[in-house]
Amino acid sequence: AFDKTVAKDNSLAVGFFQRGFVHLQLEMYEEALSDYQMAFSHLRKNTFIDYKQLGLRHILYAWEVLYSTAAAQCRLRQWQEARATLEKAVVWRPEGRTAILDMALERVQDCLFLEPMQVPLGEFFRPRKKEVEQLDSKDFLGKPKVISSIIPNDEYFGFEPLRHQKHGFYEPSVNALR
Repeated sequence: AFDKTVAKDNSLAVGFFQRGFVHLQLEMYEEALSDYQMAFSHLRKNTFIDYKQLGLRHILYAWEVLYSTAAAQCRLRQWQEARATLEKAVVWRPEGRTAILDMALERVQDCLFLEPMQVPLGEFFRPRKKEVEQLDSKDFLGKPKVISSIIPNDEYFGFEPLRHQKHGFYEPSVNALR
C-alpha cells in the first residue's frame, strides 16, 4: 500500500516515513534507511509538515525522521553515521526538548539499537466529508471560442483543423480598410 502511495505522490514525506518503519519491521534495513532519507529530503528544509489539511491528524517533524534514520543506521551497524544523524536531529529539535535525543546519543555510544518513531497507531488518512463530496469533475474553462481573428469575416468559434479557403472571404472588407 505504501509503495502505491509513494508512486502516486513521490513527494509525500509521511508515506516514505511510514514505509521506512515497515521496512525496519521486516528487517529490510537498507530500504528503511533509503525511505527515511527520502522522507527527510521531501520535508524540503521545513522543521515539520502538518498533514491535517490532507486528512491525517499527524505532524511529521524533521527531528523524528532523523531519529528514525539513526535507528536504521544502528540496525546496519553504522554507529558513527547514526551519531552524526542524531547530532543533526538535535539542531532540528525545538529548543529545550532534547532529552530523548540525549538518551539516544548515549544508546548509540553504547552500540545499542534505537526504536524508530512512527505515526501513532490508528491514525488514517480521512479527508473531510465536504472535500470528498466535491470530487465530481468541474468544467472551469467553459467552451472555447475565438475572441479575435485575423480573418475579418470570421464568425466561427471553437477549434478545428485548417479550413478550405474561399475566394474573397479572407480579404478585408472596404470598411475595415478605412
